Amino acid sequence: MGESKTYTLDEISQHQDRKSAWILIHGNVYDVTKFLEEHPGGEEVLLEQAGKHASEAFEDIGHSSDARDLMKQYCIGELCEEDKKKIVEIEEKNHWPVGGNDESSWKNWLIPIAVAILASLLYRFYMNYNA
Repeated sequence: MGESKTYTLDEISQHQDRKSAWILIHGNVYDVTKFLEEHPGGEEVLLEQAGKHASEAFEDIGHSSDARDLMKQYCIGELCEEDKKKIVEIEEKNHWPVGGNDESSWKNWLIPIAVAILASLLYRFYMNYNA
């Protein structure tokens, strides 16, 4: 196996239509042009990600091991080291801090429950008062 070809984010971004559709997933560059019509989710799904970093979108779908094996044949290279560092910086900047403040997670369910209980009590009080 020879040395892998490397591409920049700029080079990848130039391939975003039916004539040439490349996507970046986990540092690897895939030319999915010939797979557009075969993609089970439809070509629109791939064209929406064409020319872009699509790792998050790819993982959000939960592709099978068969799909992961199939995609190997479309791999044409990998992202250059300089741009890999840019991607890591962007991902670190845009994600929630790991092991950070858990306060907001309990507020996401506790506050609505408290509001629902309060509304229920007020409704019962109102109904008993007007009966």
